Amino acid sequence: MDAVFKALADPGRRKLLDRLFTSPGLTLGQLCEEMDMSRQAVSQHLALLEDANLVSTVWRGREKLHFLNPVPIHEIYDRWVKKFERTSLKALEQLKKQLEGERHD
Repeated sequence: MDAVFKALADPGRRKLLDRLFTSPGLTLGQLCEEMDMSRQAVSQHLALLEDANLVSTVWRGREKLHFLNPVPIHEIYDRWVKKFERTSLKALEQLKKQLEGERHD
């Protein structure tokens, strides 16, 4: 999970993941088109994303297609976000009940 957090810490890598979310199956060249960095930098970022299992690849002939793998992000959600979300929703539910109880009195 440390590799995932490290990969997500960089805004350029997050932008690559956003691109792959909206347009799955892009080549390195296609990914470079909207990035403000060199082809080599994009390639290095993709390698880090692949190492973190956030990007998977498929070869189609001589082209290497990149796809977002949402599983590690979902695992982060399950472990770190979901439990806090429940607490917040419970607090909102209690507040709603309190406010509704005050109105009925």
